[in-house]
Amino acid sequence: MQVRVAKSAGFCFGVKRAVNLVYEEADRSVGRVYTMGPIIHNEQVVRDLTQKGVRIIDDDLVCQETGEKVGPDATVIVRSHGISKELYDKLRRSGCKIVDATCPFVQKIHDIVRDRYEAGDQIVIVGSPDHPEVQGIRGWVKGPCTIVETKEEAAALKLDTHEPVCVVSQTTFNLGKFLEIVEIIERLGYHEEVKNTICNATRERQAEALDLAKRSDVMIVIGGKASSNTQKLYDICRGQCKNTYYIQTQDDLVTVDIQPDSCVGITAGASTPNNIIQEVSQNVRGTEL
Repeated sequence: MQVRVAKSAGFCFGVKRAVNLVYEEADRSVGRVYTMGPIIHNEQVVRDLTQKGVRIIDDDLVCQETGEKVGPDATVIVRSHGISKELYDKLRRSGCKIVDATCPFVQKIHDIVRDRYEAGDQIVIVGSPDHPEVQGIRGWVKGPCTIVETKEEAAALKLDTHEPVCVVSQTTFNLGKFLEIVEIIERLGYHEEVKNTICNATRERQAEALDLAKRSDVMIVIGGKASSNTQKLYDICRGQCKNTYYIQTQDDLVTVDIQPDSCVGITAGASTPNNIIQEVSQNVRGTEL
């Protein structure tokens, strides 16, 4: 059996930075420590932080678990997905300490949509409308904007042909699908400026997963159930390798069918800790067949 682990698998820069900031605040803060939503889409990390006293708050700045509302004595970490300007201003008014862990690549998109809308552009965001990153980006446009996720939605766009269009992307969107959507928008005849804001880590991860899946009999994709970027990795791998499995931890390996002569590829989403990747890899290599 051959086992290949993608070099790009695991925490990206933005996620690693955000997680480290939460652990640092949990260790040194004397008051309550909260995160705006789960710091990452990984149940194991969130559970560990909960054990350290870190709680999750919603957009009303309330912890659903305890009913507590954020006050001046609290510390709130903004996760790597970023948040809207309205929500950021709400945090400021609460008087709490804000630790902004917004990924720099996401922050760049906030700046682009804010500036281009103020300059008169129509804004199109390519991404999943329910994803917190996309909701945060939308919140930096002071007026209407359009979110498209599929080629069908792109083909149905109805914008003002006399006004310029600025197109940006969710940082973890599928690169191939983004390019297809951009091509459709171009064919509609809009005067557009395309900002390919898919981050380099995502592009590298997706390209490596694609190549690995082509050369594997079995592909294992590791990540949380709610992880959008992991789902996109799974879709990419499934397109090349029919025996592709989406798992969260080594415990899920019982669902994976591996034959003695299999070539196994392993990749993982940006919110998957290295220790989980290592456990899965070691377990696959030690599987008794």
